Amino acid sequence: QVQLVESGGGLVQPGGSLRLSCVISGSIFRLHGVGWYRRGAGQEQRGRELVAWIQGDTDLLYGDSVKDRFTIFRDMSKSTLYLQMNSLKPEDTAVYYCNAVTTQSEEYWGQGTQVTVSS
Repeated sequence: QVQLVESGGGLVQPGGSLRLSCVISGSIFRLHGVGWYRRGAGQEQRGRELVAWIQGDTDLLYGDSVKDRFTIFRDMSKSTLYLQMNSLKPEDTAVYYCNAVTTQSEEYWGQGTQVTVSS
């Protein structure tokens, strides 16, 4: 079992920044990759959109809409995954979810944290 708890969401003006955190606990040694997804309002019928992903120590993947604005990184000493979001736009408004996949292809999700970009 893997538990994921996100925090750091909130209201920010366009052009501003936020940092999301995801504390990961449980069977961390079984993790294959971790990352962030999001789902915007009115998109409940769609799948969650990939924001950023880390696999291993150096394999990073970003969604096209957030490249060069968002950065994913982790602090292994704190078992915490982060998403630094800069130059935020109204279209970044969404619920952001932390995601983890184990080496046995088990998938876990956090409860989500709301990010609202509005003036």
